[in-house]
Amino acid sequence: MSATKIYGIKNCDTVRKAVKWLEANGQTFEFVDFKKTAPDQPLLESWIAEVGLDKLFNKRSTTWKQLPEQERATADEAAMIQWMQQYPTLIKRPVLEYKDSVHLGFKKDDYQALIG
Repeated sequence: MSATKIYGIKNCDTVRKAVKWLEANGQTFEFVDFKKTAPDQPLLESWIAEVGLDKLFNKRSTTWKQLPEQERATADEAAMIQWMQQYPTLIKRPVLEYKDSVHLGFKKDDYQALIG
């Protein structure tokens, strides 16, 4: 991981704000649309190792709330990884890979501190 990549969904407001910020600040990056390219298990595991499952997995999403309650109650890491592959809307967005690190969400001040 060395080139800047941003992962998300094109119609997500937060992803659009992050992409606009990167463009406005002259950053070269690759956008990966979860709707076209779902993340594979090794990629999700590498993100989990860096930021933790609790931060990566978005339990506030509508998709999570629509899953059967019994499945949610017994979800382990393997099930959550499988769900994130099947339903990428369960991933906190955007996911920014920048200089061998992973960052979740978008806050202008955080991107400014990280990228400059």
